[in-house]
Amino acid sequence: MPTPSHLDWADCPAVEQDPQRVSGAWVFRGTRIPVAALFENLEDGVSLVEFVELFPGVSAAQARQVLEHAARSTAVVLA
Repeated sequence: MPTPSHLDWADCPAVEQDPQRVSGAWVFRGTRIPVAALFENLEDGVSLVEFVELFPGVSAAQARQVLEHAARSTAVVLA
């Protein structure tokens, strides 16, 4: 399965990329929180609710959009 960094995030409205912020990493829109932080925390057993509590500024809706985008993108890559 491709890692989140290998996915095309350009079509995901919950994220943005700016070369001047966080070394150009994809971040949750309006924050400096990298998208990768969501996947790392989930891998470590943190629930989606806990992630949103740990990272103020990221909404549950944004986190769900990122997960849905990753699932769709991965399905396309694997097809």
